[in-house]
Amino acid sequence: MKLDSFVSGQWISPGRDSIEVRSAVTGDVVAHATSGGIDMRETLAHARNVGGKNLRRMTFHQRADMLKKLAQYLTERKDQLYKLSFQTGATRTDNLIDVDGGIGTLFVYASKGRRELPNSAFMLDGTVESLAKGGTFAGQHILTSLQGVALHINAFNFPCWGMLEKLAPALLAGVPVVTKPATVTSYVAHALARMIAESNILPEGAFQFIVGTTDDLFDHLTCQDVVSFTGSAATSEMLQRHPVIAREAVRFVAERDSLNAAILAPDAKPGTPEFDLFIKEVAKEMTVKAGQKCTAIRRALAPSAHVDTFIAALRERLAKVQVGNPELETVRMGPVVGLKQRRDVLSNVEKLKTEAQIVVGDPDNFQIEGADRARGAFLPPLLLHCADPKNAKGVHEIEAFGPVCTVMGYDGLDQAITLANRGGGSLVASVYTHDPRTASEMVFGIGTFHGRLVFIDRDCGKEQTGHGSPMPQMTHGGPGRAGGGEELGGVRSLGHYMQRTALQGSPAMLAGITGSWTRGAPVIEKDRHPFRYHFEDLGIGQTFLSKPRTVTLEDIEHFAHFTGDTFYAHMDEEATKGHPFFPGRVAHGYLLLSFAAGLFVDPDPGPVLANYGLDNLRFVKPIQPGEAIKVRLTAKEKSPRNKQYGEVRWDVEITTDKGETAATYELLTMNAVRPSA
Repeated sequence: MKLDSFVSGQWISPGRDSIEVRSAVTGDVVAHATSGGIDMRETLAHARNVGGKNLRRMTFHQRADMLKKLAQYLTERKDQLYKLSFQTGATRTDNLIDVDGGIGTLFVYASKGRRELPNSAFMLDGTVESLAKGGTFAGQHILTSLQGVALHINAFNFPCWGMLEKLAPALLAGVPVVTKPATVTSYVAHALARMIAESNILPEGAFQFIVGTTDDLFDHLTCQDVVSFTGSAATSEMLQRHPVIAREAVRFVAERDSLNAAILAPDAKPGTPEFDLFIKEVAKEMTVKAGQKCTAIRRALAPSAHVDTFIAALRERLAKVQVGNPELETVRMGPVVGLKQRRDVLSNVEKLKTEAQIVVGDPDNFQIEGADRARGAFLPPLLLHCADPKNAKGVHEIEAFGPVCTVMGYDGLDQAITLANRGGGSLVASVYTHDPRTASEMVFGIGTFHGRLVFIDRDCGKEQTGHGSPMPQMTHGGPGRAGGGEELGGVRSLGHYMQRTALQGSPAMLAGITGSWTRGAPVIEKDRHPFRYHFEDLGIGQTFLSKPRTVTLEDIEHFAHFTGDTFYAHMDEEATKGHPFFPGRVAHGYLLLSFAAGLFVDPDPGPVLANYGLDNLRFVKPIQPGEAIKVRLTAKEKSPRNKQYGEVRWDVEITTDKGETAATYELLTMNAVRPSA
């Protein structure tokens, strides 16, 4: 297989350099990766001038639909990726994480884009801020797509998931992607890239793929670009020191070395479900992907009194792990991705052995099934024990990126917290406890050193996704040694690819720019009720002012008995004396909402199909019997949903006959689109 690059809309193989890529299982050459000879300036220009413009013409909903179509397309072809991935040492279970996990991330972002983002090309960030007493000067933050390129540099361990989990938020944010895989597993990433290109689902220029070296690519980056890197700390530091990164203040998202910890709490004694879950999870994280996961457990912390029991239980479990050819159903763990990676793991194990001893596994004597140990990059699971973790250094600094974990004992939670934080920042730590007080103490002891904390106990044991499984809805990243980045986190991750800008001006100007009405902006009053307008005919700022309605004592008592809400403030004048909020008996807040609906709803069938909720409800002033209320209803925002209807957000204010605000909220309706002729 000859691996070429996809740039400027075509596959090219310059052939200046060629690297043999070998199977982790057999050692045979499986691909030739060509490298060099690409005009990197032109590659970035194509992304900015073609891909970026095409994506920015689309709304978030259109981009979300695009991601869903791509995910469906890849799902139909994932068996091809499975077959190739076996050569990287991945078992079928490993492929579920890499291939299905990557495609699943596309589905998640597609769903979030439709449900959580507006059907526009920008986002409002927060509410309008009044900046002047008279209300004529205000501010509003917005987020817009960067006019640059997302340069994704991926690690060797997840050639599919690593590409797709970065691709999804970047494309949803409207930024084109240039992706570069690690060479040793680039043949899997290449197959995935071909599928993406051949699908013709993404607009021209939105996706480019580079095999091999990046040459002078970094020299052409600008302040509008983003670099997202996954790999070693040494490479990350080298790239971050590139003069263009510093000069242009290029955004740099790093996910790198991480000495993740699993912590067995004092209450999780042998015989408890939490102890069993701890054993299971440590064994799983040592063997899934042959331990080649940035989120794998590298340090297992247990109360000193339970260390021997833990080692014995883990030895028994690991003894059942069959190492060998990952295509065999009986094999639980394949090789690491290549012979170089195997040498790196063993070199780091030798360094760890200066402070710890191997208590499970022998790299020179272990059984494998269905493969030649002399040709493949095989290793057994290796568990080390550090007897003096307080005075050790290397076990808290050296990451053997393979099926390797070091167990260490602690005396008391304070020492466990200190040891966990000695890792200098990690992607994830897991805590095994059934005691909320212990969990709380751990959160505030280690939270700032970890991007994610997982509390695993008997209550979530069956459904929890595991210590080492980043979920697209939650932050994936961590401080310090882990790089300080956040690649995932639901729609939060779009922030890497968008610019937050503070807009300042009159309410009318802000409403005109953002398409979102705010108080102080002009209102439009027409003879016809705004509920009588189809979605596309309704104007932002279109307003309805109701007639007044007097709230009587009879209304309040009827509502109380009818609903069962006989709270004393509505029923007992004496009980409200001296009350800090209520001047006497007052109307129910929900009675005001009900009366408001009666004042503004147009009852006849029409373009308003349904009222499906309200947001940001606040009861500002209590209403006493005898007071009158009226309602202002203003079209605040519109968002198309499909060809049949769109969402309208209404600003609603209930006021007294004296003009005082009694309640505010936002009403959501679905309005029909005008039928086509």
